[in-house]
Amino acid sequence: MPSATTTEAVPIETAHEDMIHDAQLDYYGKRLATCSSDRTVKVFDVIGGEPLKSSGHTLKGHTGPVWQVAWAHPKFGHILASCSYDGKVLIWGERSQGAADGGWTRVKEHTLHTASVNSVSWAPHELGAILACASSDGKLSVLTFKDDGQWGADIFNGHAIGCNSVSWAPATQPGSLIHPQQPGTQPAAPFKRFASAGCDNLVKIWGYREDTQSWVEEETLDGHTDWVRDVAWAPNIGLPRSYIATASQDKTVLIWTKDSPTSPWVKTPLDPSTASGAPSAAAAGKFPDVVWRVSWSLAGNILAVSCGDGKVTLWKENLRGVWECVSDMSS
Repeated sequence: MPSATTTEAVPIETAHEDMIHDAQLDYYGKRLATCSSDRTVKVFDVIGGEPLKSSGHTLKGHTGPVWQVAWAHPKFGHILASCSYDGKVLIWGERSQGAADGGWTRVKEHTLHTASVNSVSWAPHELGAILACASSDGKLSVLTFKDDGQWGADIFNGHAIGCNSVSWAPATQPGSLIHPQQPGTQPAAPFKRFASAGCDNLVKIWGYREDTQSWVEEETLDGHTDWVRDVAWAPNIGLPRSYIATASQDKTVLIWTKDSPTSPWVKTPLDPSTASGAPSAAAAGKFPDVVWRVSWSLAGNILAVSCGDGKVTLWKENLRGVWECVSDMSS
């Protein structure tokens, strides 16, 4: 089994007073944002892979546990979104370096949801400053920052019982690397599309229709037998195949592949029983515990899987099309 080498883990003292739910590095890997059940978000400067002892801003504004944070693309400035059990999405902006008080300020408060907001995700920067949100009220919402400085909001029913996660499709058209644009033709406009994971055991794919100015459900991926906790659409450099990873309460991870825009989505379960160090009694296709998060590498070829047993495993597709575990890390 091929093995990936990982550097020594660096513990980070965040000074959070309760459980940490999410940690995200910004685009350049120079800032780390964390969020916690202590109702705060913290931002640290990171130099050489380690946070500066003196740095750290605490962002207060939520009245419940903060589940997730997400950095916007740097072309929109230093912008951070956070979502909480309090039903709010807060968008934070950093004041200019020269400002006397420095630090962060609340740019926008999104309060259209009536229950916990569990996930936030910024769209690819080519589409603009657009944020998708998933809530336990069963609704999805999309916030759009307009040129006139106003925020627009679309909100619509997503999943019965509740929505757990959202992930945007890459802006690159699948296959654009292999079929280059013909001379004299207009480049295809990037299409707004994202996937959502729900408590109805389904993953749904949503596309924006410019003619009706509305979001429509395009496809449903039905493969899990319990709540789908996370969904992650893989980055794409223009190859024809699209990948989506889904993680579930049913202790499985499914990789969904689509070979062309007209092909159906085909599911392949990851099999942890083939990984080195797997218990001999491990059931094929089942992880030892609930799978909470899945995350793709920047190139979209390695998948990190975070399981309730405290382990993170890294997976890669080999030349035969079989997904192999190439590394595992215990917390």
